[in-house]
Amino acid sequence: MEYPNVCALCEEGDLSRQELAGYLQISRGSYTNYEIGARGIPAEVFIKLADYYNVSVDYLMGRTKNPKKE
Repeated sequence: MEYPNVCALCEEGDLSRQELAGYLQISRGSYTNYEIGARGIPAEVFIKLADYYNVSVDYLMGRTKNPKKE
């Protein structure tokens, strides 16, 4: 499954993919696999991404277009 909001936030963000992978404590390859949908994103990674970008997990998953946490 692909997560276009995850890709978009990374492209707009201030960290490189390598730096973001470091923040998430995963390899760059794992992060790339998550972005392209080759592997599912574990819940703990979704939570870290949501906290970092200050958006909801539902937004990252594409379940809502509203990025705000509620």
